[in-house]
Formats: sequence, structure tokens, C-alpha cells
Amino acid sequence: MLSFARNIRAWAALPLVASFCLSAQKVTHTHSAPMTERFGKPYVMVTINGKGPYRFVIDTGTGTDAFVSPELADELKLTTAAEVVVTDPSKQGGERVPIVLLESLELAGVKFDWVKAVRHVVTGEAGSCQGMLGFALFHDLLLTLDFPHRRVVLGGGALTPDGEKTILPFRLVDGVPVTRLRVNGESVEAQLDSGGGGLTLPLDLAARQKWEIEPVVFATGQTMTTRFDIRAAKLATDVTVGKYTFTRPVVEIHPAFPLVNFGSPPMQKFAITFDQKSLLVRLNADRDHLQLLAPPSPTRLTNEPKPELPPPHLVPLG
Repeated sequence: MLSFARNIRAWAALPLVASFCLSAQKVTHTHSAPMTERFGKPYVMVTINGKGPYRFVIDTGTGTDAFVSPELADELKLTTAAEVVVTDPSKQGGERVPIVLLESLELAGVKFDWVKAVRHVVTGEAGSCQGMLGFALFHDLLLTLDFPHRRVVLGGGALTPDGEKTILPFRLVDGVPVTRLRVNGESVEAQLDSGGGGLTLPLDLAARQKWEIEPVVFATGQTMTTRFDIRAAKLATDVTVGKYTFTRPVVEIHPAFPLVNFGSPPMQKFAITFDQKSLLVRLNADRDHLQLLAPPSPTRLTNEPKPELPPPHLVPLG
């Protein structure tokens, strides 16, 4: 859920994407590893510079290679190679942060060489999280987040269009995949964000909707630079993506983001495969009509006032 303003000292000297020991051309079979899901977010174990394993979250809504926590950067004695300004899709403010270089990062038997990583605090809903893998890291590989089977799969090859039934085109906005879906029949752009907390609508789109349950404050949200109230509501109409229909889903309303955000809770229904070279994404689910209930509760902020409880019909079950 982050975008990056590129600039600054030595930044231009760094390669735009990571290089791979196993490039897409050399990968002749798939490589997979377990993927833990907690509050919808996909967590995997990686090794860095031959050490670990360390627990990282995969965030397709982050348009960079990786993040590492300050604690892990200190443990590995990573030195600063450059600086970058970090902002979010709201473009409200920014933060100058250091870039460190990882000599190697390995996931599922695939080794990535000389990976750029932002040194910054990384929050994990499922407990300790030492870093984040961004979308740009997988530029030369097919990336599959198989939520039903709890696996991450890396491989070569390419996706083939199918008339936008299960395979959709996307474009990159600040390194983040953006495709189109329909809300009450209206075609809108949506970020595909495995680090996002739900199916979220911007304020202008939400203002045009009919509700089965009216919007109420659900939680307080936070990006790196912005804090805001999150509202939840149940649509009186459907959301469709390709051939798949979410029937009257519970959605979130975020004032901080200009686009729909298709986050980790709706992604849980799918094995979702990204082909960045072809700019295509495949959604594979075991049924065409899906339900989306209240999103998982996000992480509370340190020293955040205790929020008012939402109505019982919007409290997630399980």
C-alpha cells in the first residue's frame, strides 16, 4: 500500500529491479513454499545473506523490492547504500528512509541477488515480522499466492489472455498492479494489494452506492504517513472481477486512497498469479459466486484510544 518518490543520493546508481540467480528464463519448473495466512495477509520464510530463516509478509501493494526491519538490518550489519522518500497513495506527506542492499535473498529455492531493501519498521498482524517482499521483487517470475492451499509458487512461463474471464490485464502505478473490476456495474480501477485490509472504496465511489447496511466507523487505519478512520458497510449490489461475483459484499471506505483496493480478504478466495512481463493476472477460485464478510480487525496503533465497538453485524466471525 505504498508508493515511492525516487530521487536522491546514489539512488539513480541502483538498478531498478533485482537481479536473479534463477531468472524467469532459467526456471523450468515451479518452486513453492508454505505460506502462512493471518488476518488474510500472506507470510513466508526467507533467508538473507545465507542466514535465517526470517518471517516476511508478501505485499503486492508495495511497489519496491523489499523492506527490512531496523532490528534485522542491524543484526545482519547492513549498510546504507542510498536514501528514498516514502509516501502513500494519498500523497499526504513523505518520509526520507535509508536503502540497504541484500547480497542475497532466498524464497522457495529461488535466489535473488543484490536486492534493494527499505530499512523501516514493518508491522505484522500475526506477531513478529522482520520484513516485507514487494511486488517489484518478482518482476521476472510468475508469482502465485495460493491462499486456499497456503502456498507461494514461483515459476517461469507466461499467462495467456482468456477474454477477461479469469485472466485480466493490469497496469503498474508506482510499481503496484492496478486492474479493473465492477462495482454495481460501474467499471473502476482497483489496486491488487495482498497487504491491504479488505475490499475498500474511495469516498467518491462510496457516495454513489446503495447500502444494505449503512457505513459506520469500523477501525482506525494507518499507512506510513497517514492516519484515518475506516468505515465498513454492506453493499446492496454486487462487485464483479472477471467472471467472479462478490454478492452484496461488506466493504471498507477509506478517505486516504484514490482507487478501489482489492486487498487480502477478497484475495483469500483465490489462487492469484501475477505475470509482470505480460501485465496479466489470473484469478482461480472453486466457484463463481463468492461472499465477503466483515474484514479482519487491523492492528491497533500504539497508544491509540480504545475505539467504540462496531455494530454486531459487522464484527468478523472466527
